[in-house]
Amino acid sequence: MMKSLNGVQKTLMTLLTGLVTIMALFPLLWVIIAGFKDKAEVLATPFRFFPKKWMVQNYTDILSDATFIQSMLVTFGGAVLFAALSLAVNATSAYVFARLEFRFKTMLWVYVIVTMFIPGMAILLTSFIVVNEMGMLDTLAVLVLPGIASAGHMFFIRQFYLNIPMALEEAALIDGAGRIKIFTHIFIPMSFPVFVIVGIGSYLAYWNSFVWPTMTITNPELFQIMQYLYTFRSERATEMGMLMAGSALSCLPTIILFLFFQKHIISGIKISGLK
Repeated sequence: MMKSLNGVQKTLMTLLTGLVTIMALFPLLWVIIAGFKDKAEVLATPFRFFPKKWMVQNYTDILSDATFIQSMLVTFGGAVLFAALSLAVNATSAYVFARLEFRFKTMLWVYVIVTMFIPGMAILLTSFIVVNEMGMLDTLAVLVLPGIASAGHMFFIRQFYLNIPMALEEAALIDGAGRIKIFTHIFIPMSFPVFVIVGIGSYLAYWNSFVWPTMTITNPELFQIMQYLYTFRSERATEMGMLMAGSALSCLPTIILFLFFQKHIISGIKISGLK
């Protein structure tokens, strides 16, 4: 009797998981398939999920657009740079707050944590004034530098470092290792799952950003992919098939990244439960 109940529970859980997966992937699947539709068929009524006639031209046309390719490359390069700098800054700061003792440490940590509760939109105008006064507009630096320090990422990495046994650090200190060597040779090699979570989070934050690039970038050569898609939608509103194809292709780097790091993402999520 118990075995049959367990079998029924497993079947129900499998069906529920499949249903949730389909619901989560439906928008992405629709965008990909809509890229094969005629421009008049994308928003036609009544709604049709599959096109009457499959067209590859939308994808070939958008891939032949040099501005689209440039936006993808510029955004990808900026996202990788942003993620790398975010890891360097937040991991170093997390180690300092987790392991070193200095004056006003508690007060400074409280100051860092408080910034987590300030909405980004609340400081958007003042941030724009600062970067404008510094002459950073229409540069890659204005997209990368203002957001690399993150209190949330700092907190996440610090919690992981607090769970690393002190014995490892004490042994290294006895052997004559300095703080920098301990950080680079002990803490960083052990931090890969956490770094994957923080790095992908930073990458996605940069890749999906729209408001800040729109405010600070007017040079088409530095357009981010979201800017490009918005401009395409405004200037070529009737080419909905190409817009869907461009939107689908803009998801490709993120999907590949997830598939490549999925095991490490799961490990990082498990580690996030540590206290």
